[in-house]
Amino acid sequence: MSGPEIRKILEEIMASTAWPVYSPFAREHFGRGREEGREEGKIKEAAEAVLLVLASRGFNIPDSIHTMITSTKDLTQLHDWITRAVNAPTLQDLFGKPAEQGEE
Repeated sequence: MSGPEIRKILEEIMASTAWPVYSPFAREHFGRGREEGREEGKIKEAAEAVLLVLASRGFNIPDSIHTMITSTKDLTQLHDWITRAVNAPTLQDLFGKPAEQGEE
């Protein structure tokens, strides 16, 4: 086989979406990347859920709070915020900051 033929075969293998992962090194890193991607997806969806619940309740969400929600990487925290967003009377209550008297 010539160099161009080998290159073409290698390019076809790399372009294939159904390539097998045989080596232990490849399996470990391929699996880790998929798991990290799943976790990132769950975090993004949870942040979107918090924002959706707040918006559906008519809250005006300041940029600082929007950024805080979307930059949070703690899935447990986001799930807590989703649950609390359903009934929280104020944004301060949602985030565990008690509102001062007379403040809404």
